[in-house]
Amino acid sequence: MARTSIPVLNLQDYLSDDPTRKEKFVQELGEALIDIGFFSLTGHGIDLSHIDKAYAVAEEFFALDDTTKAKYENKEGPKQRGHIPFGIEAAKGFTTPDLKEFWQTGRSLDDNNPHFQAIPANIWPDEDLPEFKPTIDGLYRKMDHLGVLLLEACALYLGKEKNWFVDMAEDGNTILRVIHYPPIGEDADPNAVRAAQHEDINFITLLVGATADGLEVMDHDGEWIAVEGKHDHIIVDTGDMIQNITNGLYKAITHRVVNPEDAKGDRYSMPLFVHPRPDVDLSPRPEFFERTGGKAKYPNITAGEYLAQRLREIGLQKD
Repeated sequence: MARTSIPVLNLQDYLSDDPTRKEKFVQELGEALIDIGFFSLTGHGIDLSHIDKAYAVAEEFFALDDTTKAKYENKEGPKQRGHIPFGIEAAKGFTTPDLKEFWQTGRSLDDNNPHFQAIPANIWPDEDLPEFKPTIDGLYRKMDHLGVLLLEACALYLGKEKNWFVDMAEDGNTILRVIHYPPIGEDADPNAVRAAQHEDINFITLLVGATADGLEVMDHDGEWIAVEGKHDHIIVDTGDMIQNITNGLYKAITHRVVNPEDAKGDRYSMPLFVHPRPDVDLSPRPEFFERTGGKAKYPNITAGEYLAQRLREIGLQKD
């Protein structure tokens, strides 16, 4: 029977003092990430009013004229922070850019932190939109904390100490991407879609419910499962980096954002990409080989090398 939805988990089970509920959450999370690589999270504790406010300030920013938005684009080096204009990013393996523009922000490290130089500095539109930084950075911090809890559960399912993944992600290049998919113009490339099918690169992704539907996840049989955009749910999926280190036990699953029937509507979404530090070794760990075919299936590579490779593949970093 064809699957029509992704699993739904409640974070309050993990936060419960009841060990049975906690173990149930860990087990369901692990099974979801081994099976389809996606689940929907309720009980996450992020106030819906903060999510609504984040979308409101995002809409205000993307409504600014191109000249103003260009002030906040990093024109030198990798495009990991600030505004990334429409038509820049193309999914790995595709030449036609996605129909989107977006904003990216990450963590701020003190200049005495040993990883300070490895993390790009944030850019903020304080001059034109002073409410943007406190709203978006505030959401980043809440989602980053949520990511820590989920990484704990990811490690516990594997029989590891709960901070196994958390320690790798401490001071890592975790990014909140605020995406605007504008109305699709009549002159748009007929091959272009809002987000071509792809897999995420990071450890895990936390996606706040979008302002419109469109997200689809590929099932084992190649069929697409439509994922409803609800603000009271956060969609979680695994990326290539956690797939690499677990030798494919946790799967990075193909997904996309399809064009709407009403081409005149905007769509906004906000994924948090949880990244390890650039120096973390992602080589497949031998303890997972027995469950994944008996030998390493993925490369020996650091997180920094992997990210730079993918940024070049999708047009956000020059050779």
